[in-house]
Amino acid sequence: MLHTVNKSPFEHRALESCLRYARQGSAVLLIEDGVYAAARDTAVAKQVQEALKSVSIYALKPDLEARGMQTRVMDGVRLVDYEGFVDLVVEHHAVQSWL
Repeated sequence: MLHTVNKSPFEHRALESCLRYARQGSAVLLIEDGVYAAARDTAVAKQVQEALKSVSIYALKPDLEARGMQTRVMDGVRLVDYEGFVDLVVEHHAVQSWL
């Protein structure tokens, strides 16, 4: 399953809920303000690093760039462009959006 998170982890619990329900082998795509969860050395970085042990985590590169965060992405988080976003949707049998 592909999970998408578009809310900042510092203002909403969408990422926390997503990671609690994401199963081994799932993918999580951080979009819009959700990309703040990809930053290293933050209050949620440890939680994201732990999740990387069982799920793949991606961040939408244009959203990172729009927020000036492209140099702050933690190791293990993979960057995708819009074409990569479409590829992820096609690769997974279902998509769950966490609002």
